[in-house]
Amino acid sequence: MPLPKISEARELTDEKLAEEIVAVKKELFKLRLQKATRQLEKPHQFRHARHRLAQLLTVEGERKRAASQTTKE
Repeated sequence: MPLPKISEARELTDEKLAEEIVAVKKELFKLRLQKATRQLEKPHQFRHARHRLAQLLTVEGERKRAASQTTKE
């Protein structure tokens, strides 16, 4: 399974972006719980979820910086 592309995250609306961030954080929590109880079958899912979260947070930060730039001008 290939890692998700950041272009997909950039296409999301602000509301969808926030929902996706919460969903990925919940997924990471579930994965950590499965790891702690030794029920985790696919450890590569950690990498995919962390990568996706980083992409989403990057896009969110870009949008916040762009919004603050437009208000300063």
